[in-house]
Amino acid sequence: MGRIHLFEFEDQDWFPSFIRNYGTDFLQFLSNKAKLYKPIIPILEKGLSISKTNTIVDLGSGGGGGLLWLNSELKLRLPELKIILTDYYPNIPAFERTKKMADNFEFITTPIDAREVPKSLNGLRTQFLALHHFKPSDAKKILQNVIDSQSSIAVFEAQERSIPSILAMLFSPISVLLSTPFIRPFSIGRIVFTYLIPIVPLFVLWDGVVSCLRTYSVEEMNVLVRQLDQYEDYNWKINKVKSGPGVVLYLLGTPKKQ
Repeated sequence: MGRIHLFEFEDQDWFPSFIRNYGTDFLQFLSNKAKLYKPIIPILEKGLSISKTNTIVDLGSGGGGGLLWLNSELKLRLPELKIILTDYYPNIPAFERTKKMADNFEFITTPIDAREVPKSLNGLRTQFLALHHFKPSDAKKILQNVIDSQSSIAVFEAQERSIPSILAMLFSPISVLLSTPFIRPFSIGRIVFTYLIPIVPLFVLWDGVVSCLRTYSVEEMNVLVRQLDQYEDYNWKINKVKSGPGVVLYLLGTPKKQ
């Protein structure tokens, strides 16, 4: 099946930000509880080591909380780690809550476009569940900006364009219904728009299935990289690793010369 770039509600300017935030809160709760990113810790450590930095600049952070468990694991090995949260639609209250739970987090309050990251933001750039939101032309801009600024990047997608991944997404409304009472901070609005007016589970279902259809395969990410100017000046590692019953696709790009 070829990649299909259907729309996701999360990407729409008109989509209510509080509903978007309820969706990202769910994803972060799930990723932390399931330790979804445990298999990619060595990849991040390698990216930080090669880049000679202890700073992660996360692009498209959502609510930021999805990195909490990963942060606790990385800090065992990298006690000086700093994570900077950014987003095109920054969820400031969620960023503030994340910082309260782990003081090595920082955040940017203004919109940050992953296609044109300010030069002042230095560190290993990361994207979790974000690259699929961009069409190929924009995905290339994200990667080209990394090369042009002599930065490094690590991209992770916890789904793929496959029948098992799509089938798993079909059960996501059940996961939303079961996990919502345990998501903190407690919100009456979250309860209303999950159970009484079930917008959240339906929006998570649609965006989840579309995310699978939009996800770049390993081969397609390799094609994107080969279309970049001076791509040969970088080491590119593109593959996937098992994570529980599913997989995490990843791309790690680091300069050959530091």
